[in-house]
Parts: sequence; C-alpha cells; structure tokens
Amino acid sequence: MKAFLVTHGTRGDVQPFLALTVALRAAGHQARLAAPASFAAQAAEHDVDFTPLDEGPNRLLTDPAAREAIETGYRGVRGKISALRTLRRIKPLMSAVLRDLGRAAWREADVVVHSPALPAQHLAELLGVPAVLATLQPGWVPTALFPCPMVPLPRLPQALNRATYLAVTGTLRAHAGVANAWRTGALGLPARRGGHDVLHAADGADRLVLQAFSPHVTHTDPAWPESVRTTGFWYLPAAGSWSPPERLSQFLGEGPPPVYLGFGSMAGQAQRTGTIVAEAVRRAGVRAVLATGWGGIAAVEDSPEVLVIEAAPHDWLFPRMSAVVHHGGGGTTGAALAAGRPQVVCPFVADQPHWAERMHAVGVAPAPVPQQRLTAEGLAAAITAAVQDAALARRAGELGRVVRAEDGVTAAVRALEEHLASEGK
Repeated sequence: MKAFLVTHGTRGDVQPFLALTVALRAAGHQARLAAPASFAAQAAEHDVDFTPLDEGPNRLLTDPAAREAIETGYRGVRGKISALRTLRRIKPLMSAVLRDLGRAAWREADVVVHSPALPAQHLAELLGVPAVLATLQPGWVPTALFPCPMVPLPRLPQALNRATYLAVTGTLRAHAGVANAWRTGALGLPARRGGHDVLHAADGADRLVLQAFSPHVTHTDPAWPESVRTTGFWYLPAAGSWSPPERLSQFLGEGPPPVYLGFGSMAGQAQRTGTIVAEAVRRAGVRAVLATGWGGIAAVEDSPEVLVIEAAPHDWLFPRMSAVVHHGGGGTTGAALAAGRPQVVCPFVADQPHWAERMHAVGVAPAPVPQQRLTAEGLAAAITAAVQDAALARRAGELGRVVRAEDGVTAAVRALEEHLASEGK
C-alpha cells in the first residue's frame, strides 16, 4: 500500500495522522504525510516521509478577531458574527494550503487518507484512487441517536438529532467555493455537484470513514454502515528517545506528582487565563506544571510550586502527573485517557465541550469548567476534586488500560488493508 495522508491544523489535528503514518510504515507499507510545515521536525523525529504545506489558517491563532471568536465559544449573536468573520478570512488562507497540496501530490499513491479540514477527496479523484475520511471526533457521520457534538445547541427533541448534522454539512459547503476553484483550476478536474460530500464518492458509494477515538468514551451508532470504523485513539509510539530538560526532571523529583495545566492553541484571553490558573493552583495547594503551548496560558512565572514549560510529550509527561487540566481537544483528551490520570476539562469551542461532557460522564473528571465561566475559585475546586477523589483516580486507571489495549492505529491499518483489497488495489 502507498498511502498519502493529508491533514491540517495544530498538534491535536496532526499528531494522530503522524501516528497512523508511523503505523503504516511499521506494517510494511509506504506512507507519506502532508501537513503544516511547522511539523516537519516532528515528522523527521519519526523518520516519516513529509510534505510541507502552507500554515494557512494556523496564522489566525494569534489574530485578535479569531481570539474573540474563541472567547465567545461562537455562542450568541456576537459569537456568530465573529465566526462568520473568521470563516471569511480562512478562505484565502486555505487557498495557499491547497496550492501546496496540489503541487506536492504523491502521484504513486493508491489511497488518500484525509481529515475533513482539507478537501483531498478531489485529489484522490485526480489520482484515480479511493479517498478515506479520518475523523478525530464524532460529528461527521449523521445519526438519530445523538445530536452533532460539534454544534453548540440547546437540548433538543431526539427527533431533531439528525437535522443538527446539517450544520457540519453547511460548514463544508461554506468552503466549497475555494475547493471547487482548486478542483477545476489547479487539478484540472471538471466541476461537479456534491463535491463537498466527504462521506460519499462521486457514484454515491459510501467512503471508508476511520473514526480515531474510542467507543468506550463516546457514543457510536450500531446502525452506521460497515464503512464507518471506530478504531480507538491513534497514539504515537512512546517517546523513549525524548529526554526532559534538567529543570523539569528536578521539579518532578522535588515533591509529590504535580498537576498539569495546558490549553494548547486555544489562546483566547491568555493573560487572564494565566492569572486565573496561577491563583487556582495556589488555592488548591498543589504543585503544578504549566504548559504555555501555542499561547493558551501566559503571564505566569516559575515559583517553588509551579514550573512553566513550553511543551513536553504528553505520553511522557501525563503519567507523571496527579491530574491533567486541559481544554478538551481530542488529542489531549486521548493522551490523558491513555495516561490513566483524572482530568479537569475547560472547553472553549467545537468538539471540546463534547469531550468535556464525556470525561465527566465516564467518571474520570469532575463537571466541566467552561472557559467562558473560568474563575480561580471554580478551577481550584475542580482541581481539588480531581486529585482527592479516589473514585475518579480508580476509574481513570481502569479506562486508561482499556483505551491503550484498543491499539487504534493497528485497527486503522487493518481497515485500510481490507478496503484496498476490496477495491482491487
């Protein structure tokens, strides 16, 4: 198999695809990953064949208008206006990403595996190979069992559940103009209706969908077609070659396991968040490792009880923590689950409220602490519950063993092998 994997976004969007690329190579296949150029070093660490793409919408992570959209969680009139402004700015940025993707297409590939973030189904059509959709959160495959987890909606009658997925379809349609221009221009393909549909091929056949999360922690629908495979989370091999900086090793050895706090690329009001986090740590009376990441936390300095770092591999760091406080991104949620540690989830937008609710529902986290209502008092109370509740710790350990045993990347490789065999590739 020669698999061309295509994704875009931040660490949580890219790392699972990197994990699948590594797993495909380990299984004896050829695989190439196309992702933002800023991930070239990480790909090189794993000896992965890498195609750099323009940073595109990642440039908006420090943009004031985009931060405003994040702060509102896209809720209310203000949130919807901010979201629309951000969408308008994403279109030209996405054109640069697609330009790079078209120029760097792997002509020898016999399957294209892509995230919903990029319309690489058009590239697969150009190459004459199957397109496989890989999703890192539920919400892309409609169901009547539960509403779309990526849409902030009030509680609705069950009869309306399937209709909520039209919001996702609408988002794909909103970017169809850029995708269609790329299709007919750079790729030289004829225009066709329904090209934005990532679930079905041009002839209407179901595409293979790999859902890279665990059915043990979020709902799935038994009525979904056989083409929908929920594999478990996709984890990179353990960071055995990574060595922590001396200051981190020293801090970990100086006392009981600390609490991790990091909000990834969810910048929002980073300085305000940093002030709240520092005060919450003080109130909870815990030691803490604060990860600034892509700007999620700012304005915090080292102290005897707090160590500020930029980042560290989650698979190395999280098992050494007493609890993990994070924003609810799918990748970080999966890493915290695998580590078997209690969590505190402070969601911003998109699928994050879903993961926050699910972590509470499966018994590994107290009730979510939404960023829009984040206070030092509320966060301190949640941290205290996470580190002192024996039931949370026990359940986190149990569920950690379950998700690690799923071996999601191996299941995904097997599904791709079966799919290509059925396609005669």
